[in-house]
Amino acid sequence: MEPVVVLALVAAIVVVFLVASSVRIVPQARRYNIERFGRYRRTLQPGLNLVVPVADRINTKLDVREQVYSSDPRPVITEDNLVVNIDTVLYYQITDPRSAAYEVADYLQAIDQLTVTTLRNVIGSMDLEETLTSREEINSRLRAVLDDATGKWGIRVNRVEIKAIDPPHTIKEAMEKQMRAERDKRAAILHAEGERQAKILTAEGTKQKDILEAQGTQQAMILRADGEAKAVELVFQAVHRNNADAKILAYKYLETLPHLANSDNNTFWVIPGELTEAIRTVTTAFGDQSAAGPHTPARSEEEADADHPSDADRTPELDAGWTASFDAAAAAAEAGKQAAAAVSDAKAEAEAAKSPQTPRRGQTPGGD
Repeated sequence: MEPVVVLALVAAIVVVFLVASSVRIVPQARRYNIERFGRYRRTLQPGLNLVVPVADRINTKLDVREQVYSSDPRPVITEDNLVVNIDTVLYYQITDPRSAAYEVADYLQAIDQLTVTTLRNVIGSMDLEETLTSREEINSRLRAVLDDATGKWGIRVNRVEIKAIDPPHTIKEAMEKQMRAERDKRAAILHAEGERQAKILTAEGTKQKDILEAQGTQQAMILRADGEAKAVELVFQAVHRNNADAKILAYKYLETLPHLANSDNNTFWVIPGELTEAIRTVTTAFGDQSAAGPHTPARSEEEADADHPSDADRTPELDAGWTASFDAAAAAAEAGKQAAAAVSDAKAEAEAAKSPQTPRRGQTPGGD
């Protein structure tokens, strides 16, 4: 092979190498820091970029997307001298590739150590219970400190979250017992409150029931009394309107006596003192009607005795020997029988006085 051909071939290879080394393609969301002879020159943006071959070289390749960094659990002492293990989750993003590459040697380690020291300062001013219930406050204070410290590193801390707070095993057992006792207490309180409400509602229901029953009884008694008053008023008006005399009133009085003993609750019954007077009034009334009738021929004493039985047979008198030993029902029945007998005899005399042609007892038709 001739020397000219060899030289041309070598020259072509060198040209291809120089062209290839001068072209850099940067992917999206990536940044490349370029150094020229060991000094920072510029940062390549995504796309096709040209550099000086041999003189320029890529120092660091950085990802500018938001990154997630999870730290290992670190022991932290609280204000009440309890050791708890806390691990955090950090969300950060590179905003200045030059500062991230040249301002700090290892930004991840720097962020991790800064997070641990900040946690110890924050948790050291809180007790265990406040630590467990103040995660939002801890996150805010961590983010403020980290964002201020990492700003000069070209890194922005978007969010810091406490992933877990792990107290000692004995503290866990004590907390579980406390929580169990608190739950039992709340359950007992709720149960007692429920029973109290149930008893109050039951008492109110019973009270309302008694009030309604009493009101119903009151209304019924008022209506019953109004009805009886109206009935008495109507009877009174009817009596005065018809000008009833003492004879009719005495007769109605005798009709009412048998009804006094109808109730099963009567254990003592008093015979009114006006009973004999009422019987005498009715008898006299019917006797006056017989006297006002047509004149009848005189009869013999035997016929008169036969037609008019003796007073003992016609009008039974109340024996003075009656005592309170008679029960109410027997007394009422006896009084009713006496009143009925008196009324029947009076009616019979009245009928006999009105019908003179009717044969009297003891006589035969057509005989003397």
